[in-house]
This record gives sequence, C-alpha cells and structure tokens, in this order.
Amino acid sequence: MASIEEIRKGKLEKLELLKKSGMEPFAKDATRDMTLSEAEANFADLEKSGESKTIVGRIMALRGQGAIMFAVLRDATGEFQVVFKKDDMEEKLFSLFQDAVDMGDFISVTGTFFITQRGQNSMLAKEWKMATKTLLPLPEKWAGLQDVEERYRKRYLDLISNKEVFDRFVTRSKVISYIRAYFDKKDFLEIETPVLQTQAGGAMAKTFNTHHNDYDLDMVLRISLELEHKILMAGGYDKVYEIGKNFRNEGSDSTHIQEFTMIEWYAAYESLETNMNWTEELLKGLAKEVVGKTKFTVYDKEGEGLEVDFDGAWPRRSFAEIVEENTGLDILKASRDDLEEKALELGIGKDEMKKTGDANLMDFIFKKSSRLKIIQPTFVTNYPGDLKPLAQQNEDGSADVAQLIIAGSEITNQYAELVDPIRERELLESQAKAKEAGDEETMDVNEGFLTAMEHGMPPMTGFGMGIDRLVAILTEQKNLRDTIFFPIMRPRDKE
Repeated sequence: MASIEEIRKGKLEKLELLKKSGMEPFAKDATRDMTLSEAEANFADLEKSGESKTIVGRIMALRGQGAIMFAVLRDATGEFQVVFKKDDMEEKLFSLFQDAVDMGDFISVTGTFFITQRGQNSMLAKEWKMATKTLLPLPEKWAGLQDVEERYRKRYLDLISNKEVFDRFVTRSKVISYIRAYFDKKDFLEIETPVLQTQAGGAMAKTFNTHHNDYDLDMVLRISLELEHKILMAGGYDKVYEIGKNFRNEGSDSTHIQEFTMIEWYAAYESLETNMNWTEELLKGLAKEVVGKTKFTVYDKEGEGLEVDFDGAWPRRSFAEIVEENTGLDILKASRDDLEEKALELGIGKDEMKKTGDANLMDFIFKKSSRLKIIQPTFVTNYPGDLKPLAQQNEDGSADVAQLIIAGSEITNQYAELVDPIRERELLESQAKAKEAGDEETMDVNEGFLTAMEHGMPPMTGFGMGIDRLVAILTEQKNLRDTIFFPIMRPRDKE
C-alpha cells in the first residue's frame, strides 16, 4: 500500500497535469444550478426537459475504466451519481478526467439527466471542471476514522467519513435555532455581554485568567452570563436572553468541559412556576419538532445507557424530600456534625471536608446519595439557600430555585431571582468567608452588581442551560466532545 507521501506526490503530478492542460486546479468559483438533493427531488422534471444543468460536489466514489466512468458527488444536502462517457464529451476532456481526477476532489459538472440500465438516477456529463484538487487522500471508506482522538483533532475528516456525525451537528444547529425562535416569539430581547471581565460572578467555579496589556489589568473569562443580564434588567428591559460561551477552569470528563455554550434568560414579572412550565414546553418541543421523538438513551458518566422519556408531566420534588428519602437525613435542619458524618459515609475526604462549607457539603450529599438516581426528567426545587445566593430565600433555609435533572445530570438552573440588595450582600459576604476558610467553590462580592441592585431590579425569574449537554441527550451521545466541532485537545507533544 502506498504511503501518504507517495500518494501526495502522485496528486501533485496530477495537479501539474491539470495546469498544463489549461484547467485551473483551484477554481475562483464554482456556481451551480441546484444542490444535489434538489437534483434528486426534481429528477423527473429534469429528465423530461432534457436541459443541461450544472452541479458541484466532492467525489465520494469513483469507478470504471475504458470508455465509461461513474462518480458519486456529495454536497451538504446529499449525493448524486454522474456518468462520464467518452462518446459524449470531448476526448481530451474525458482523458483528463481519467488521468487527473481522484476520489475526494471537488468538481463542477454540466450535463443532462437520465436513468441508467440499473435504474439509477444520474447525470450524463457533457463538460466538467476541477473546483478543488485534493493533495491528501480521504480516510478509507469502510475503515473510516476509527481513532477517537484523531476524529476530534481532524473533525473535517470525521464529518466526511461519518454521515451520522455530519447530521448530528446539523441537529445541534437546529436546536440552537429553535431555542432562539422560541424566545423571540415570547418577545425576549437577544443581548450580548462581555466574555472578558474584571471579576467573575454568577456561578461557583474556577476561572481562566488573562491580562489586558493596554490597561495593565488582570481579567478573567466569564463563568456565567447572569450578573450582566440582571444589571440590564435594572436598566428597564423586561425579558432578555443570550446564547454564548462560558469558561470554567476545572476538571473535564465525558459530562464536563471547560469551554461550553449556554442559554441564559431572565423575565420580569414571571414566576418560577412559569419558568418550569416554559422549560418543559421548550424541551418537549425540541424533542418532537427537531429530533422527531420523545424517548432517548441517555448515558451517565460510566457510559451506561439509561432510557428517558420526555412525554408526560415532569414531576417537581424538593431537594430536602429527595435527600431524606435516600439518606434519612433532614438536610435543611441538620447540624454541621450530621452533615460531616453523612458526607464521610458517602466518601468525602477528611481534608476536603474541613475546607468545605455547609452548603457545599449539602450539595455533595445530594449528588452522591440522590442525584444519580433521578433518571426521568424531574425538577428538583428548594435547594439550600447558601448554595444559591442569587436566588430568593425561603424561611426554612432553602432557596426558591429549581434544577431539571435528567439521567442523573443537571440540565438547567432556574431561580426566582433575589432582588433584595441587603440580603444579597449578606449572602455574598458569607460566601467570601467560606472562601477565606479554603472553600474554592464560592462567589465573590461584586460591588458593581450590588450597586445596580440598590438602584432597583424588578422581580424576575431566570434560567440557565448548557447547550452541549442538551444536544448530547437529544442525539444520544456518551461524551460532550461529540457535540462540539472542535473540543479542546492536549497537544500531542504534551501527552
């Protein structure tokens, strides 16, 4: 079998042959009369008319010899067969096709439409031009691209080799378009907020740090969209949403990545109940209208497939109720000693426990004892108040929040947003004390945000959801990297 270097050398020789014949190997443009799917859909009329038309595509299959050759072209919409006959085009042009064209090349073909003896809808080529001459081969058709790392590093080859992958990313795009249309119809204003920030806020996460040279200013990449959205709500907008990137400098696995896409929205004068209703309506609509089904195999961190059904009403259960059901612990009333005892029982390290605040201990207990057991779509409500310092607080120590859990994973965060600046300062200062004690997963006090809150924010509800995780569910993927065109990869020389 020829080496890559030998194949490339042969392709370069064919490139020179094209040049000598007067054909440009890299065309300035390649216009077409129709896509390949349109050629297939309108074939009967095209055949009947007998008119010459031009199509363009990449050669995905090439066979034949002597006086006839067959090529299957592909574009983003589909595939179509073209037949090249020596007797139906200039001899020099036919010979050049035989001598200079390889599988993987992009070509433009003009011809008429007919049905082959085997019943295949086809174009009979009259003329052809090179659109782009390839210098490296495509992966073998049957072997494909088997190495997972190579698929991520060379996503373009993955898209060429695997139609399922190609279609998956089309689905991702349709999901985002559907979400955008959903909120546009509800009269939300789409906004843009800064990725570079002087202070992180809106979530508990480690940051990616950078430096603004012109201002000599340390900055971070945002970890959340929340604070800027609420500040704009203070400016008078009733409904806002944004679809954008967030960055969290933490560990990665099949369900977590450092750079991810989120949708966040905030609506004044709407309740958390409405928030949950909209969420259920949105996700059911995505399942039925974009994907075309309501039952999915969703994979947990261990790669186990769990059957999930989006149909039916989604239950709403409190955090404390679920934890007590699984551990016997009344978590909102538990003492520090009770929390530590249960956390140790569930596997937390003693050193880690000492620097973990009460709220994060409660979160640890919930995740280890209960969350993985929630398979069907379920809204978990009333999380511990200190864990949700940006949400309305209840008298029992819980916060007026909801999270949608599917197959043991958090899909959304939904709040009745806290708009009391005095209480907000107390909660953020409590977080700051926990940080001083060694708890890294806390929020900082943000004076600009608190000042905006003191000027007055309307009562509102808010929502955040990771697009990548949602797409993984809807397309039944085990790893979030399979929902992202270009996932972050460690350079090979660093492995």
